[in-house]
Amino acid sequence: MRLEMREEPQLLQQTETPTILVVDDEEIIRDICVRTLKNYRTLQAENGQEALRILDHKKVDLILVDVMMPVMNGLELLQNIKEQDPEQLVVVMTGYADKDIILRALKARADDFIHKPINLLQLRTSIANALEKKDLRRELVQLKQLDRIKSDFLGLISHKLRTPTTSISLFIQNLASGSLDLEDPGFASALDAICEESEYLAYLIQDLLYYSDIILQDCEGKASRDNLKEIAGSVLAEKRSAIEKKGLILHTTLAGNWPIVIVDRRRIAFALNALVDNAIKFTPTGGEITLSGEVGETEFSLTIADNGPGISPEEAAKVFEKFYQIDPQNTGQIRGFGLGLFYARQFIRDHGGTINLNSTPGKGTEITIRLPRLSITSSESSQP
Repeated sequence: MRLEMREEPQLLQQTETPTILVVDDEEIIRDICVRTLKNYRTLQAENGQEALRILDHKKVDLILVDVMMPVMNGLELLQNIKEQDPEQLVVVMTGYADKDIILRALKARADDFIHKPINLLQLRTSIANALEKKDLRRELVQLKQLDRIKSDFLGLISHKLRTPTTSISLFIQNLASGSLDLEDPGFASALDAICEESEYLAYLIQDLLYYSDIILQDCEGKASRDNLKEIAGSVLAEKRSAIEKKGLILHTTLAGNWPIVIVDRRRIAFALNALVDNAIKFTPTGGEITLSGEVGETEFSLTIADNGPGISPEEAAKVFEKFYQIDPQNTGQIRGFGLGLFYARQFIRDHGGTINLNSTPGKGTEITIRLPRLSITSSESSQP
């Protein structure tokens, strides 16, 4: 399963065995390398052009390439690969006396060298070291990303929590001053305001704990065998009390067999939870929310639709931005941290999927998630 990040560095944990592409025009050399690297997945190519064709369709963690080859030599292949992906690991095989070739390969950003005739221990060590350095670089990116997320999050928490706590404090000071008696209409108004701000504060704290758990603590994510229909059902079960409390009508259409897939359950559930929560917030009492889904030949789709007030095209273009919130003066809704839809899109994109919003002011909003159909086997299916 290939997961790509578009706006944030890759955070999902990579657990697959690394794949190594061995490129050499001598079959006996390729066979020796493949046998020596038996603990890895291996692919083979006999020249640079064949290697590029493989790279067009396969994800490869490291390329082991000989310099002297017909059609396209190793240095040409190295340069081509690094131009397309500077982070791609390439280990070059060359002779002891090829100092000029080594300098040219260094200039083309080769990650390591293996001298011919090949020492099998050196081959294993070089490959292991290169892959370890790649893992360390990825972990460093993850740590920097996590540090930035925490900084942004702590800054937002400070701002968000200050507003209701300040309001509550001012109202309490006003009541404690004795300037209002029990019969004064302002007394009841002040108590109502304290209750409202307290509810808002409790809402923020609940959101804070939720985001802290899934975003800050579970930063790497874990992909496993699961069923999207069952995940969607569990999210709706959690939200049912909120839906009933507001007097909303829920429709679900998730018919048929949904094959087992490899996904990060917590993050898919987070995304669906954010979309359903958004529909609940902005659908008026007595309104309707619909969750529908389809299993296509190449993808799954899940759609959450409501008949709320809808939003303008200008706001629709911004709703997936980090910290963006709909203007409360127009909606009257409780404001959160403005992170739900941002991370919903991020987590769906991590799985190679897409998320699209369509909304018409006065008619409601529809958000559709599409995920590639990467089932473990065609025979495994679930009907929860």
